[in-house]
Amino acid sequence: MTGVTEIELRRCAGEHEFARLVEVWRSAVRATHHFLTADDIAFYEGRMAQAYLRAVDLTIAVTGGRIVGFSGLADGRLEMLFVEDEYRGTGVGSVLLADAMRRHPALTVDVNEQNPSAVAFYRRRGFVVTGRSETDGDGRPFPLLHLSAPAATR
Repeated sequence: MTGVTEIELRRCAGEHEFARLVEVWRSAVRATHHFLTADDIAFYEGRMAQAYLRAVDLTIAVTGGRIVGFSGLADGRLEMLFVEDEYRGTGVGSVLLADAMRRHPALTVDVNEQNPSAVAFYRRRGFVVTGRSETDGDGRPFPLLHLSAPAATR
């Protein structure tokens, strides 16, 4: 799919949209998180609607009336950014990231080290690695790279 011509960003309308956001998350994770097993995906999926989505300020990306991506911010940190696999590379992620950076110029984000496409996505936009953790936020053995937006490193 080439670039999407019109991407609308809006606030999440409420918990009734969580099921669709989990579908987008699942599509993105299956396409990019090859290091996760089916059990790992089930572990995180069980927490998405119950905990993770509730803990962030959600921005939804819509094109053609369909939710195709979302981001979640908390305290100046980009806690999540996921784009449905079919829409990867169309500009949806870039629009979501630009919106987050506009709202928080000193934006930080943690990225799975084993997800090279995500690391490259942020690095192409000027993010720099400021640290590394051996485990993710749930203490699971998935190393994270800590990145900061260009404005945060000045």
